[in-house]
Amino acid sequence: MHNDAWLVSRAALLGDKKAFCRLVEAYQSPIRRLFYHLTGDEELSKDLAQDTFIKVWINIGSFRAAAKFSTWLYRIAYNVFHDHGRTTMQKAVTEVEKLSNKMKTDTSGKDFGIDFEHALRVLKDEERVAMLLFYMEDQTVVTISKMMNCPANTVKSYLHRGREKISKYFNHYE
Repeated sequence: MHNDAWLVSRAALLGDKKAFCRLVEAYQSPIRRLFYHLTGDEELSKDLAQDTFIKVWINIGSFRAAAKFSTWLYRIAYNVFHDHGRTTMQKAVTEVEKLSNKMKTDTSGKDFGIDFEHALRVLKDEERVAMLLFYMEDQTVVTISKMMNCPANTVKSYLHRGREKISKYFNHYE
Protein backbone atom coordinates (compact mmCIF):
# COMPACT_ATOMS: atom_id res chain seq x y z
CA MET A 1 0.00 0.00 0.00
CA HIS A 2 1.01 3.62 -0.25
CA ASN A 3 3.54 4.95 2.25
CA ASP A 4 3.64 1.78 4.35
CA ALA A 5 7.34 2.22 5.10
CA TRP A 6 6.83 5.72 6.46
CA LEU A 7 3.81 4.68 8.54
CA VAL A 8 5.61 1.61 9.90
CA SER A 9 8.68 3.65 10.84
CA ARG A 10 6.51 6.25 12.62
CA ALA A 11 4.61 3.56 14.49
CA ALA A 12 7.71 1.52 15.36
CA LEU A 13 10.18 4.25 16.22
CA LEU A 14 7.91 6.88 17.69
CA GLY A 15 4.96 4.84 18.90
CA ASP A 16 2.76 6.98 16.64
CA LYS A 17 -0.73 5.58 17.15
CA LYS A 18 -2.19 7.67 14.31
CA ALA A 19 0.30 6.14 11.86
CA PHE A 20 -0.57 2.69 13.14
CA CYS A 21 -4.29 3.44 12.79
CA ARG A 22 -3.70 4.33 9.15
CA LEU A 23 -2.03 0.95 8.64
CA VAL A 24 -4.97 -0.77 10.30
CA GLU A 25 -7.41 1.17 8.09
CA ALA A 26 -5.46 0.15 4.98
CA TYR A 27 -5.27 -3.56 5.82
CA GLN A 28 -8.27 -4.24 8.04
CA SER A 29 -10.67 -5.24 5.26
CA PRO A 30 -8.30 -7.64 3.46
CA ILE A 31 -7.33 -9.32 6.75
CA ARG A 32 -10.95 -9.67 7.86
CA ARG A 33 -11.88 -11.01 4.42
CA LEU A 34 -9.11 -13.60 4.63
CA PHE A 35 -10.28 -14.72 8.06
CA TYR A 36 -13.90 -14.80 6.93
CA HIS A 37 -13.01 -17.09 4.05
CA LEU A 38 -10.97 -19.25 6.37
CA THR A 39 -13.61 -19.53 9.09
CA GLY A 40 -16.97 -18.66 7.50
CA ASP A 41 -17.77 -16.69 10.66
CA GLU A 42 -17.97 -12.90 10.46
CA GLU A 43 -17.64 -12.28 14.20
CA LEU A 44 -14.74 -14.69 14.50
CA SER A 45 -13.03 -13.04 11.54
CA LYS A 46 -13.29 -9.67 13.32
CA ASP A 47 -11.85 -11.18 16.51
CA LEU A 48 -8.96 -12.83 14.66
CA ALA A 49 -8.24 -9.60 12.77
CA GLN A 50 -8.21 -7.71 16.07
CA ASP A 51 -5.80 -10.29 17.54
CA THR A 52 -3.62 -9.89 14.46
CA PHE A 53 -3.40 -6.11 14.78
CA ILE A 54 -2.72 -6.32 18.50
CA LYS A 55 0.22 -8.64 17.75
CA VAL A 56 1.36 -6.28 14.99
CA TRP A 57 1.30 -3.31 17.41
CA ILE A 58 3.21 -5.26 20.05
CA ASN A 59 5.81 -6.50 17.55
CA ILE A 60 6.05 -3.62 15.08
CA GLY A 61 9.45 -2.70 16.47
CA SER A 62 10.77 -6.06 15.25
CA PHE A 63 9.64 -5.46 11.65
CA ARG A 64 12.59 -5.38 9.29
CA ALA A 65 12.08 -3.99 5.81
CA ALA A 66 13.61 -7.13 4.28
CA ALA A 67 10.05 -7.95 3.19
CA LYS A 68 7.04 -5.81 2.47
CA PHE A 69 4.93 -4.83 5.45
CA SER A 70 1.94 -6.64 3.94
CA THR A 71 3.93 -9.89 3.78
CA TRP A 72 4.92 -9.53 7.42
CA LEU A 73 1.31 -8.68 8.38
CA TYR A 74 -0.12 -11.70 6.55
CA ARG A 75 2.49 -13.90 8.23
CA ILE A 76 1.23 -12.74 11.61
CA ALA A 77 -2.38 -13.28 10.46
CA TYR A 78 -1.48 -16.80 9.33
CA ASN A 79 0.05 -17.51 12.75
CA VAL A 80 -3.04 -16.15 14.52
CA PHE A 81 -5.25 -18.39 12.39
CA HIS A 82 -2.97 -21.37 12.90
CA ASP A 83 -3.00 -20.87 16.68
CA HIS A 84 -6.79 -20.56 16.65
CA GLY A 85 -7.04 -23.58 14.38
CA ARG A 86 -5.20 -25.86 16.74
CA THR A 87 -8.13 -25.73 19.11
CA THR A 88 -11.16 -25.31 16.84
CA MET A 89 -10.51 -26.64 13.35
CA GLN A 90 -11.14 -30.26 14.29
CA LYS A 91 -14.68 -29.22 15.17
CA ALA A 92 -15.20 -27.77 11.68
CA VAL A 93 -13.77 -30.88 10.02
CA THR A 94 -16.17 -33.03 12.06
CA GLU A 95 -19.13 -30.90 10.92
CA VAL A 96 -18.08 -31.25 7.27
CA GLU A 97 -17.71 -35.01 7.71
CA LYS A 98 -21.24 -35.16 9.14
CA LEU A 99 -22.55 -33.14 6.17
CA SER A 100 -20.64 -35.35 3.78
CA ASN A 101 -22.02 -38.52 5.38
CA LYS A 102 -25.55 -37.12 5.29
CA MET A 103 -25.18 -36.27 1.60
CA LYS A 104 -23.86 -39.74 0.80
CA THR A 105 -26.81 -41.44 2.49
CA ASP A 106 -29.56 -39.07 1.32
CA THR A 107 -30.64 -39.80 -2.23
CA SER A 108 -33.78 -37.64 -2.25
CA GLY A 109 -32.14 -35.10 -4.55
CA LYS A 110 -32.40 -32.26 -2.04
CA ASP A 111 -30.21 -29.23 -2.57
CA PHE A 112 -27.89 -29.05 0.43
CA GLY A 113 -26.47 -25.69 -0.55
CA ILE A 114 -23.04 -27.05 -1.31
CA ASP A 115 -20.82 -24.12 -2.02
CA PHE A 116 -17.23 -23.12 -2.05
CA GLU A 117 -17.24 -22.30 1.68
CA HIS A 118 -18.16 -25.90 2.50
CA ALA A 119 -15.63 -27.22 0.02
CA LEU A 120 -12.88 -25.19 1.65
CA ARG A 121 -13.54 -26.91 4.96
CA VAL A 122 -12.39 -30.27 3.60
CA LEU A 123 -8.92 -28.85 3.00
CA LYS A 124 -6.11 -28.96 5.50
CA ASP A 125 -5.39 -25.57 7.10
CA GLU A 126 -2.29 -24.99 5.00
CA GLU A 127 -4.09 -25.84 1.76
CA ARG A 128 -7.01 -23.58 2.66
CA VAL A 129 -4.74 -20.65 3.52
CA ALA A 130 -2.71 -21.05 0.32
CA MET A 131 -5.87 -21.32 -1.82
CA LEU A 132 -7.46 -18.24 -0.28
CA LEU A 133 -4.33 -16.13 -0.46
CA PHE A 134 -3.72 -17.15 -4.07
CA TYR A 135 -7.25 -17.01 -5.47
CA MET A 136 -9.04 -14.53 -3.22
CA GLU A 137 -6.24 -12.16 -2.24
CA ASP A 138 -4.27 -12.39 -5.52
CA GLN A 139 -0.99 -13.11 -3.74
CA THR A 140 1.88 -14.72 -5.65
CA VAL A 141 3.33 -18.11 -4.76
CA VAL A 142 6.55 -16.43 -3.65
CA THR A 143 4.69 -14.00 -1.38
CA ILE A 144 2.57 -16.80 0.07
CA SER A 145 5.70 -18.83 0.77
CA LYS A 146 7.06 -15.90 2.79
CA MET A 147 3.76 -15.47 4.62
CA MET A 148 3.54 -19.16 5.46
CA ASN A 149 7.28 -19.49 6.06
CA CYS A 150 7.70 -22.44 3.71
CA PRO A 151 9.33 -23.05 0.30
CA ALA A 152 7.51 -21.90 -2.85
CA ASN A 153 7.30 -25.52 -4.05
CA THR A 154 5.43 -26.40 -0.86
CA VAL A 155 2.90 -23.65 -1.60
CA LYS A 156 2.55 -25.03 -5.13
CA SER A 157 1.85 -28.46 -3.61
CA TYR A 158 -0.76 -26.98 -1.27
CA LEU A 159 -2.44 -25.28 -4.23
CA HIS A 160 -2.33 -28.44 -6.34
CA ARG A 161 -3.74 -30.64 -3.58
CA GLY A 162 -6.34 -28.03 -2.70
CA ARG A 163 -7.56 -27.80 -6.31
CA GLU A 164 -7.72 -31.60 -6.53
CA LYS A 165 -9.70 -31.95 -3.29
CA ILE A 166 -12.16 -29.21 -4.21
CA SER A 167 -12.61 -30.67 -7.69
CA LYS A 168 -13.29 -34.12 -6.21
CA TYR A 169 -15.65 -32.60 -3.66
CA PHE A 170 -17.78 -30.91 -6.33
CA ASN A 171 -17.59 -33.83 -8.78
CA HIS A 172 -18.79 -36.18 -6.04
CA TYR A 173 -21.98 -34.13 -5.53
CA GLU A 174 -22.89 -33.37 -9.12
